[in-house]
Amino acid sequence: MRSYLRPYVPKLIAIWLVALLGIATTISFPLVGQQVVDGSRDTLLPLGLLALGVGVAEAALIFLRRWVQVGPVLGLETRIRDDLYEHLQRLPMRFHGEWQSGQLLSRATTDLSTIRRFLGFGLLFLVMNVLQMTTVIIVLLNMYWPLGVLVAVSAVPIIWLSMRFEKKYIKVSRQVQDEQGDLATLVEESAIGIRTIKAFGRRRHIHGQYMDSARQLHSSSLARVDLSARFFTFLEVIPNLTLALVLLLGALAVGSGSLTPGALMAFTLLALQLVWPIASMGYILAMAQESMTSADRVMEVMDTVPAIVDGPGRIAEPRGHLRLEGVGFRFGDDDPPVLRDLWLEVRPGETVAVVGATGSGKTTLTALIPRLLDPTEGRVTIDGHDLRDLRLESVREVVATAFEEPTLFSMSVRENLTLGHFEASDEELHQALEVAQATFVHDLPWGMDTRIGEQGMSLSGGQRQRLALARAVLAKPKILVLDDTLSALDVETEALVEEALRHVLRDATGIVVAHRASTVLLADKVALLREGTITHVGTHQELLATVPEYRELLAAEEVLT
Repeated sequence: MRSYLRPYVPKLIAIWLVALLGIATTISFPLVGQQVVDGSRDTLLPLGLLALGVGVAEAALIFLRRWVQVGPVLGLETRIRDDLYEHLQRLPMRFHGEWQSGQLLSRATTDLSTIRRFLGFGLLFLVMNVLQMTTVIIVLLNMYWPLGVLVAVSAVPIIWLSMRFEKKYIKVSRQVQDEQGDLATLVEESAIGIRTIKAFGRRRHIHGQYMDSARQLHSSSLARVDLSARFFTFLEVIPNLTLALVLLLGALAVGSGSLTPGALMAFTLLALQLVWPIASMGYILAMAQESMTSADRVMEVMDTVPAIVDGPGRIAEPRGHLRLEGVGFRFGDDDPPVLRDLWLEVRPGETVAVVGATGSGKTTLTALIPRLLDPTEGRVTIDGHDLRDLRLESVREVVATAFEEPTLFSMSVRENLTLGHFEASDEELHQALEVAQATFVHDLPWGMDTRIGEQGMSLSGGQRQRLALARAVLAKPKILVLDDTLSALDVETEALVEEALRHVLRDATGIVVAHRASTVLLADKVALLREGTITHVGTHQELLATVPEYRELLAAEEVLT
């Protein structure tokens, strides 16, 4: 967090200086009032004008402090949020697979807002209150030490209780914030999966899960409120009790001549100035603990080192010559290998169909090519360059992927299509839509400017797949990876898409994950993937004639022609 504060140091210094001047004017006001009460009639007017000037100066300083602190505080929150989002983009697919999206969402919103509130209010007043209490107690001791000692001693139980409160509040605050993230995840998943929930009639079941999670959060929140309430109540009692004793003993001191009426008034006003700093201390300490917990939660993400990082190189004139050389992959050191000793070469303009049973590693293989994953053994090269030696931007300019489960965003059709090619012309968009047989977009209410809703749920599965395919084609990659992209298409549409893809694949290196013989026929050769390794490579006809396992695999998919 220190690195984030560094650019704002000059403005923060200005805020502290203004705050200190404000404390000085606040403390000086009762002292001027003392002179007004104890002084003569001749000094009444100038002292009254001085008191008025002090009051105006205090109000002006409060306004100036609040005006100056807005920019740095909001700027700091924005900078952390931007860095957090950018860091999330750098983190690998495995990280996003392990973390709940609701937990990430709560860190990027609720936790950052908590940090901002503390830095914009809590931290400043924490220091101001401590300085004000210390200064006021010193002034009180100089004015009349017996009452000053009484006020100073009243701070001891507050300090002791604050230390106990801090330890307990850290634990319960973290529990509440984690449960908020879990609840956010449940709500998000329910919204995305609403069709499945309705289709299976599981509304009551999901609602029950939500209520269980909400009740747990409610219980933890009540425990936090109960802890805070007991602490705040104690903080309210001590200052008021102290003030009552000050008035009682001060009145006796005035009666005995030890204090003047003006000094008692000033002493009382100064003692009143301690009520807000002491009463607010519990709230500020609670805010501080929530902010520290939030900072820990944010730094859990920020401290995660990306497993996939940029290399220094670029491919100046890519041709799309792809090689997988002795590739192995496992998700963890103790996990069984997903891929092992895998060798494959795909020359520029050549298309290879990858065929294998469920769980054989096809999707993992396709994720290695755009470097969504890195091999744990061997290497993947494009035009002789190890992907780990290249900039990620360079790799993904060369490789475009269309996934079996297409992801569309809550934006227009045009914006979804141009994610891979921002400068695409209308003619290029039309050609890509023709290839993917996705011209249905022209029949939408606003054509390509129609917003298709979150996750594209307003479209059918086949329509989403066709748009994802058009997006990949529009990027005009040297290497096109199709991860079972045609699985949701009907036979007639699939035939039209495959015919158009043949023309596209003539100018690109193609990797096609296939389950149907019709899709396999798009390829120049077929690679049979079995238990994480390629066992046979050849044309479709060669493998049909010589590899029984290949025939059985296609027959099992009921697509053998």
